[in-house]
Amino acid sequence: MATIRQLPQSVINKIAAGEVVERPASVVKELVENSLDAGAKRIEVAVAQGGMDLVRIVDDGLGIPAEQLPLAVASHATSKLVSADDLFRVNTLGFRGEALASIAEVSHFTLRSRTADATAGAELEVIAGNHRPVVPCGCPTGTVIEVRNLFVNTPVRRKFLRSTQTEMGHVTEAFTRLALASPHVHFVLRHNDRMVYDLPPSQDWRERIGSFFGPELRDNLIWIESVDDPIRLAGYVAHPSQSRTSTRMQYLFLNGRYVRDRALQHALAESYRGLLLTGRYPISFLCFDMPADMVDVNVHPTKLEVRFQDGGRLYSQLLGTIRTKFLTSDLTHAVAADRIAQPSANFAANPAAQTTFETNGGAPQSPAGSAFVDWAKSELSARQPLSAPDALPTSVPARPTSSLMDGPPLELVPLERHWEPAGAHEEPLPNDSTAAHDAGMRFDLHTADNRTPAWNLRPHGPGFAAEQAIGSYAAPATQAVQIHNRYLVTESAEGVLVIDQHALHERVLYEQFRTKVLAGALETQSLLVPEPVDLSPAEAAAALEHSELLAQLGIRIEPFGGGTVLVSSYPAMLKAANPAALLRDMVELLVSGARAPERRDLLDELLHMMSCKAAVKAGDSLTPAEIEALLAQRHLAQDTHHCPHGRPTALVFTREDLDRQFMRT
Repeated sequence: MATIRQLPQSVINKIAAGEVVERPASVVKELVENSLDAGAKRIEVAVAQGGMDLVRIVDDGLGIPAEQLPLAVASHATSKLVSADDLFRVNTLGFRGEALASIAEVSHFTLRSRTADATAGAELEVIAGNHRPVVPCGCPTGTVIEVRNLFVNTPVRRKFLRSTQTEMGHVTEAFTRLALASPHVHFVLRHNDRMVYDLPPSQDWRERIGSFFGPELRDNLIWIESVDDPIRLAGYVAHPSQSRTSTRMQYLFLNGRYVRDRALQHALAESYRGLLLTGRYPISFLCFDMPADMVDVNVHPTKLEVRFQDGGRLYSQLLGTIRTKFLTSDLTHAVAADRIAQPSANFAANPAAQTTFETNGGAPQSPAGSAFVDWAKSELSARQPLSAPDALPTSVPARPTSSLMDGPPLELVPLERHWEPAGAHEEPLPNDSTAAHDAGMRFDLHTADNRTPAWNLRPHGPGFAAEQAIGSYAAPATQAVQIHNRYLVTESAEGVLVIDQHALHERVLYEQFRTKVLAGALETQSLLVPEPVDLSPAEAAAALEHSELLAQLGIRIEPFGGGTVLVSSYPAMLKAANPAALLRDMVELLVSGARAPERRDLLDELLHMMSCKAAVKAGDSLTPAEIEALLAQRHLAQDTHHCPHGRPTALVFTREDLDRQFMRT
């Protein structure tokens, strides 16, 4: 029978070190968080060999009294908790009381500290868990911690560390998260005695962001803010022209703490749906402020993951705030980075929102959180108010049942159009794969009194002007011209606008299709004789399984035996389409996924495909009347700066850019 033993404290500390101290970056994170909790205004981080040989943290915080230095490195000793109830209202970055003990157990650890009222400092040295006596030393007010030879007594853990460059990359990322969350603090990072970052305190968060990620991203940030009392959200999201291939550039901060949350990342992705290409992810720097008892930060050893009391509420607030901002912003792509999506002072324009980032009912906050609150207040108060139409609402919509167009109510506006075969106009260019694939159909843009009207979307409602959806590149000043049977070029108030005719028409049609489908008002064309379509057994099964969804899109099918199905109707807007080819394309989409998609996502994909097929193609020659009709539709839709697949529909060459190119400035 196995004997149960009480583990020695040294073993307990090593186990805790395995959970808390994964690599040198973990040491940097834990020690800098302690410095922030101590109210430091300047924090210097110095590492050698990626932190494997040395991590030194120097701060000017409150310091630790000499008699409490042994307790500072004792297991589960902390000044941040008094009772178990405090675990449910944590207002500090660190609170477990095991970081210093764990680090000291697996390294050569030196702690020097001095309080403001002490005449001298004190030093404590711990060698792989063996404590030396506390001795006096000279040092300024604050704390200095040196961690040398990490994992010196756990060689297996040290063996699994990566190269110096890799470990330094992790250290830099940990430093970045901490410095972004506290722009009011002066941060310094050195590696092997070489300066990496020297970041003075900043009143403009974009300056701190630009220090890490460069001026191009800094100049393409869009300020968002909202209040759903007592939850406050503020920060920056990047213009859709700035994106990444992963979610690593999504920085979410909760009460001054960097966190990861899949639900909030999903809400962020949903807010950009239709604005980014597949495989691209948005960039964000967002801060949530809420009472500490609304979130549990004690669910992960490194405190990177948290549990919200009402995660759905935060999901809706984030999604609604960003979508509302995008619907009232011009997201047209500028060829140069000179046209900046400027932040707005909506707090000043919205009295109900001016309480953002104030303390929650007098509840205490961590020094780091409080400093960020103070910075945010000064940052917001310094902004000039905008006109009322740009102000965001203080409340947000409920979590949407659909991911797109979560903006104002919609009304249907008739537009005159008709269908005609593609042969009536110039054939698509042979090198255009999209045009070659869709050569069998064409949605024409002629206007005439005797044609059946189609429909489009126009946002309406209190506080939403039509020009808000259009942006600063609203109506063309002159007649547009077509070049290479692909692009429309026109003058705008800012300069020259180049429009992709296929991408723009695709977006317009997508919004028409989607509105009709959701309203159950999509017109269908019944076939006098149902058309049989031969499919593979798997394709036939998928088609019949999703027959209700296909019917919602106007395509009605029924089994005919074996792999054959009968098509009895299809959308009237696709008058020139081949019903069999249309069904096969849709079925291919249904069976192409590795897993069954959600109904909403599948509906979106099918609508994307229908609008792409129906839109004019690159290579289609348009008459002046057709060009005018297409541009008129651009100003009636909401998201016409991007096609449904996320490609930009237009590029802007500003007058200043042109002047520079022609050396006029």
